[in-house]
Amino acid sequence: MEFISIAFVFCHLPWAAFAAADVIRLEPSSKPPLDISPPIDPAFAGFGIEPSNLFSFTGAAEPNTLTFNLLNNLASYAGKPPHIRIGGNTQDYMVFDETQTNWTWVNNPSATENEVLKSSSMLIGPRFFESANRLPKGTTVTWGLNLAYQQPDYIDQITAMAKQVLSNCPNLTITSFEIGNEPDLYLQNGFRKGQWGGQVYTQQWLDRASAIHEQVLKPHGDIPSNFFEAAATASTIGTDFQISDLVSFSIDTTAANSPAPYLSAWNQHDYYYYIGVSSYSVSLERLTTLSTTEDQFAAWRDQVAQAQDTPYPYALREMGVVGPIGMSGVTDVFGAALWTLNFLLYSASVGVAAVGLHMTDNSNASAWQPIPMYGQDPHVRPLYYGVAAFDQVVGSSCTLQTPIRTQISQYQIAQYPDGYDDFVRAYAVYQEAQLSSVVVVNGKTANSSQAQKDSISIQLQLPSSSAGQIVYLSYLTNTGADATMNTTWNGLSFEQNGDGTPTAVSDDSGGQTVQVAGDGTATFSLRDTEAVVASLGRRVGSNNSGTKDTADDCAAKPPGVNDPVQSTPSSTGDPNGGATSKPGSQDNIGSACLFQISAALVVGVLML
Repeated sequence: MEFISIAFVFCHLPWAAFAAADVIRLEPSSKPPLDISPPIDPAFAGFGIEPSNLFSFTGAAEPNTLTFNLLNNLASYAGKPPHIRIGGNTQDYMVFDETQTNWTWVNNPSATENEVLKSSSMLIGPRFFESANRLPKGTTVTWGLNLAYQQPDYIDQITAMAKQVLSNCPNLTITSFEIGNEPDLYLQNGFRKGQWGGQVYTQQWLDRASAIHEQVLKPHGDIPSNFFEAAATASTIGTDFQISDLVSFSIDTTAANSPAPYLSAWNQHDYYYYIGVSSYSVSLERLTTLSTTEDQFAAWRDQVAQAQDTPYPYALREMGVVGPIGMSGVTDVFGAALWTLNFLLYSASVGVAAVGLHMTDNSNASAWQPIPMYGQDPHVRPLYYGVAAFDQVVGSSCTLQTPIRTQISQYQIAQYPDGYDDFVRAYAVYQEAQLSSVVVVNGKTANSSQAQKDSISIQLQLPSSSAGQIVYLSYLTNTGADATMNTTWNGLSFEQNGDGTPTAVSDDSGGQTVQVAGDGTATFSLRDTEAVVASLGRRVGSNNSGTKDTADDCAAKPPGVNDPVQSTPSSTGDPNGGATSKPGSQDNIGSACLFQISAALVVGVLML
C-alpha cells in the first residue's frame, strides 16, 4: 500500500461575503494554535467504579458481559481501554480479610471505631481482586486505598491492601494508588477530629506512601516511588487543599532512598451539580446550556493552572453530571450525551490529563446500568454515546506501532446566530500537528415532542485548492434532548443487541458526507440538540486499514503520553508522562497558509 501526502495552499475568503443569520463560520488553522492541549492519552475518557459496587459492574461468580462489551468498544475506538479508577467513598470503609471468600463485600462485625462512618466497616477478600482482574487486558487503573482508618495497625492494613492489588491483578496495569477519598470532607463525615487540613493530610499521606513504597513497591519488582496521586478532593474552594497549598506543605518531597518523590499526579473531583450541595437548581436545559459548564468549572480550572506550574499532570479522577446518584430526566437522557462529549473536549482543551466519569450501580448518571434496578434490566444510557464519540474523535488504529498524537483546541466562534452563544461550542482536533477534524456541539434544547426542530448551518472554511474533496460527517443524535433510548453516534447503536455490542442502524457509518465547494467551503446543517464531527480524509472511527481494531490489539498498544509508571516489574516510564509539558511555539497560519494533510497518520488517502 502507498500513503500519499497532499498539500493545499490556503486562500482566505472574507466572511462578509457569506452573511447569513443562522450560520456559524469556522476557519481553524491548519497547524495547532498556541493554546493547544497537551497530547491526549487514548485512555483519557475513563470511568470510576465505586468499590462497594465493583461486583455489580465486573460480575460476581459470572462476569458482567454488558460491562466488558462496552469497555471493549471504547478500547477499539480510542486505541486503548479507558482508564479505570476503583475508588470512591467506600474505599475509606474497606479492609482486607483473606478468609472472606464471598463474591461481595460483607459487614465487619469487629469494626470498633466511633466515627459516623466506620472506616473498617466493609470486609473484602480475594474475590474482590479476582473480579477486578476481569477488566480488559492492559487496562490502566488508579486504585483507591483507605486513609480514613487510623487504628494502631493502620500501616499493616494499608500495606496489606496494596500488596493484594499488585499481586492479584496481573491482567491490569496499575498505574497509581490514591490514598484516601475526599479528605477535605473528613471533619464533616467524622473521619477526623480536631486539627485537620491540608498540612496534616500531607503528613499522613506521606507517612502511608513511604510505608507502601518500602514494604510493597520495592519488593514488587522495585517499582519507583512516584506511584501516588494526591489529593482526591471534593472541592478546594475555601480550603488549604489547593495544589499550591499542598506544594507549600512539601507533599512533593523526595522519597526516602529514591531520587524521585512519592507524587505522580494531582487528583481532584468535581460534579456539574451535587444534590444538597450546589447553590442553584438544575434542569435539562441548564445542563445543555454549555456556557454553564465553563462557569461551574472555573475554580477547577484555577487548579489546573496551579498543576501546570508543577511537573505533575492533573487528573479529574471523579467527575459526574449530577451527584451522588444522578437525576431522572436530566442524567439519563440524550442531553447528558451532548454534555458529556462537550465536557470531555472542553476539559482536554484546558489541560486536564484524564477524566473519570464516576459510576455506582444505583445511579441514573452512570454510563450504563450494570444490574437490574428501578424495575429496569441492565441497559446502556445515552451518556455512554458521548464517550464513544470522544474516543472515536481522538482515537487511532491500535495496530499502528506508534500511537497518533492527538491534541484539542476550543475554537473561539467569532459570531453566533441569535440565541446560540451559550449553547454552541466548537473544537478543532489535530493529529500529528495537522488538522484532523472539527467538532460542533449544539445544546439548544429541542425535545422529542417537537414536530419542527430548528437547525443552524456550519460553514467550514478550508483551502480553496481543496475544492471537490470530501468531508465526512458523523452525528451524535436522537429525537430530542429528553429521549432515554435510541441514541445513535456515527450511525451506531449500542442498545439494539442488548449486550452492548455496536449495531449499524443508519447511513451515518457510510453515507454522511459533504463536498468542498470551489471556494474552499464545506457547509452542513446541525439541528438543535445534536453534535457533529466533520473529519478530513477519513471518517472518524475507521482505521487506516478499513478494519475494526480488536481489544487485544489495543491492550498491546504502547502506553499513552499521560501514563504514569506501571506496576509490572519490567516496566519503566516517565512519572509525568508529558501531560503537563507546555506545547512548543506553533505558527498560527491563519487565513493564508500551507494546509498539509498527512495521509499516513491522520487524514490522508489510502492507496492499495
